[in-house]
Amino acid sequence: MIAYLKGNVIDVFEGGIVLENNGVGYEVFCSSAVLHKLTIGSCGSVFTYLQMREDGVSLYGFDTKEEKKMFLKLISVSGVGPKMGIAILSGMNTADLVTAIATKDVKTLSKIKGLGKKTAERIILELREKVNDDDVDAIVAMGSPIEQPLSGEDEDAVTALMGLGFNGTQSKNAVMAAREQGAQKIEDVIAFALRSLNR
Repeated sequence: MIAYLKGNVIDVFEGGIVLENNGVGYEVFCSSAVLHKLTIGSCGSVFTYLQMREDGVSLYGFDTKEEKKMFLKLISVSGVGPKMGIAILSGMNTADLVTAIATKDVKTLSKIKGLGKKTAERIILELREKVNDDDVDAIVAMGSPIEQPLSGEDEDAVTALMGLGFNGTQSKNAVMAAREQGAQKIEDVIAFALRSLNR
């Protein structure tokens, strides 16, 4: 089992990287947290999950052990495979995901591209008891406080931003920043968020 890789990033493609270690290039499908951190020519490391199937072998990479731990919980859910697990982690950071599951927030989960309402409900049903205090403590220790769900108006703003191509975490952070700067009307929130995201 390959659980961790460190080496030089020799290529970055949509959804993953190629990491060279001792002359071997490993193709690793990654979460957005990894892709935002690593660039071609840099030295990087990822925690990995090795999937072995009849039609081939695939590696999936994660920024932290906590993110990998959440991925393993996600793929334990019926109907959620590794590709969907990566998509969920790329659409929502671990802290927000734990919050959504713990608070049965189907609406927020369903906003992730490719994740339908039924699958979101199944994730909450099967993982709510598995998302425990240890997950919360680990996330808080990493400096990512658990946040309360957004208001309905702010959720609409997040949905609008995601429709423009930004992921869930980026959109939520931008909306929260807009509120902190004093934006009141939803159109002002979206305008401020767009300016911050396009910098």
